[in-house]
Amino acid sequence: MPNKNTICLWYDNDALGAAKFYAETFPDSSVGAILRAPGDYPDGKQGDVLTVEFTVAGIPCVGLNGGPQFKQSEAFSFQIATEDQAETDRLWNAIVSNGGQESACGWCKDRWGLSWQITPRILLEAITDPDRAAAKRAFEAMMTMGKIDIAAIEKAWRG
Repeated sequence: MPNKNTICLWYDNDALGAAKFYAETFPDSSVGAILRAPGDYPDGKQGDVLTVEFTVAGIPCVGLNGGPQFKQSEAFSFQIATEDQAETDRLWNAIVSNGGQESACGWCKDRWGLSWQITPRILLEAITDPDRAAAKRAFEAMMTMGKIDIAAIEKAWRG
């Protein structure tokens, strides 16, 4: 039975490659059903991958091989909470080193154009601290970073 709500992501003919990468990179991720074209069609042929069901960190998704008409945008992103610097580094580096690109404040983009926020839990704790001066210091430190450096966040947070 399909999920009541599934995120549909548009790819330019590499939804299966993206799904496999996500399944290899993120815990609680997998590739599911692959729907192939039952016959030839204007932009493809019988057997081409039309859609791929996959899960990213427990979130059900479907990748649609829709072609180049629509691109991913930063208006949609996955936010992945990390426990420590090793996990932060592993996920960030996997995305960026696989044809992705770095951005600011823990954001990066994969080679398919999908945006990711690799966010250490300690960062959220720091910037929501009831001590507004401490939260501000942590926030200002974050604003100078690409990949989040937990030690630098903690140092700024503590003053």
